[in-house]
Amino acid sequence: MAGGDSERSEPLIEAEVGEEGANSGGQWWKKALVLDTEETKKQVLFSLPMILTNGSYYLITLISVMFAGHLGQLHLAGATLANSWATVTGYALMIGLSGALETLCGQGFGAKSFRMLGIHLQASCITSLLFSVIVSLLWFYTEPLLIFLRQDTQIAQTAALYMKFLIPSIFASGFIQNILRFLQTQSVVKPLVLFSAIPLVIHIGITYYLVHLTPLGFKGAPLAVSITLWLSFFMLATYVMFAKEFERTWQGFSVESFCYILTNLKLALPSAAMVCLEYWAFEILVFLAGLMTNSEVTTSLIAIWLASHVNTEAIAYNIIYGLSAAASTRVSNELGAGRPDQARSAMLVTLKLCGLLAIIIVLALGFGHNIWAGCFSDSSTIIKSFASMTPLLVISIILDSFQGVLSGVARGCGWQHIAVYVNLAAFYFVGMTVASLLAFTFNLHVKGLWIGLICGLSCQGGTLLFITLRTKWTKLQLSENREKEDPILA
Repeated sequence: MAGGDSERSEPLIEAEVGEEGANSGGQWWKKALVLDTEETKKQVLFSLPMILTNGSYYLITLISVMFAGHLGQLHLAGATLANSWATVTGYALMIGLSGALETLCGQGFGAKSFRMLGIHLQASCITSLLFSVIVSLLWFYTEPLLIFLRQDTQIAQTAALYMKFLIPSIFASGFIQNILRFLQTQSVVKPLVLFSAIPLVIHIGITYYLVHLTPLGFKGAPLAVSITLWLSFFMLATYVMFAKEFERTWQGFSVESFCYILTNLKLALPSAAMVCLEYWAFEILVFLAGLMTNSEVTTSLIAIWLASHVNTEAIAYNIIYGLSAAASTRVSNELGAGRPDQARSAMLVTLKLCGLLAIIIVLALGFGHNIWAGCFSDSSTIIKSFASMTPLLVISIILDSFQGVLSGVARGCGWQHIAVYVNLAAFYFVGMTVASLLAFTFNLHVKGLWIGLICGLSCQGGTLLFITLRTKWTKLQLSENREKEDPILA
């Protein structure tokens, strides 16, 4: 950020807390017990559209998996594996790369540097396009890679076929994520519901038609995803280019955006690593499940069973991401405007709202787990196993809810480089180590994998909370000279 030399000379983490700091800290926690009505209203009105939007985009890919799954167990296992592979190698990367805009556009909007929002959007789209080309090549050669990772040959072949028809979707996904961040940082969220819900409804019809009424069959499911995401992108792009409310922030295409690609990459790469490390930890569970042998449940059924848990966790995460986006936007806007106290207050409100939302999700899962499990499989074994794992799933959802909001705060503040190391240590040095030991050494199998995930989430959330509470928020402001055209430097 501008003025970084003077600000970064002082540590982000306070070494000591004096008597005054201790007293203010006590008052701070007393305030934490009460909701700020005005701030709560802002965040609820912001979060609900974002929850619906993220849920719609997630359901687009999930619906295709469900349609494919009803063609047979092999098709379900292949589509599930392909969806996991697409997430860890492509979709998560696009979400992460767009995270740079949460800092650049968020703080830029707060600092009233409106023209630069459009420039940063274009630079981010160029970055996403370049990475999409690389991802598309990776997806084309999915089969040998999955077999190398010791996945079942038949399932790997089926997943590879699914992936080839998903390739066009990765380009659309990258552009969509950037436009969503561009709009999100300006608190323009209500129209997003329309631009995601309409494609979702259309997607159901497209998928049914391609899978059941054309010779494409199984291949029609991923092709429907590609068609739907491109439709959504064109709707969003048209809105941004022609809506009057973006006259200040979108002033047309400019070659100047190429000058900001490096600036974008300095935040986009750690942001992508931050998101991917977390996504990979969840999806690696599916791959590890494929390495297990079970005399009562086949390898494909294990993958389906665990995938249903991962999809449940992912849906909960997408709901919580609405609050995470609210935290990121409110914090970045307030810091850009030079109001760190309001940024901290906004974070506190988001955490409390997150707790309430987590309780609602947990209650819904507790009373409706059998119905939900039935959406993924008709197998009574899978449904019973899902019920037995519900307590662990509940714990992971609660932990993931709070860390999701704290990650949003990190993106809003531009702490992506710190969060990368936190996620790496929490999920891989702690979470995956515990998961592997419990699953394979102590023979707890899939329960061991999930307990390891819970350990990783606990470490991640605890560390991010410590950093957030101990951070000198006044040191996160932009330069006081906000008259500069672009006050935000990576």
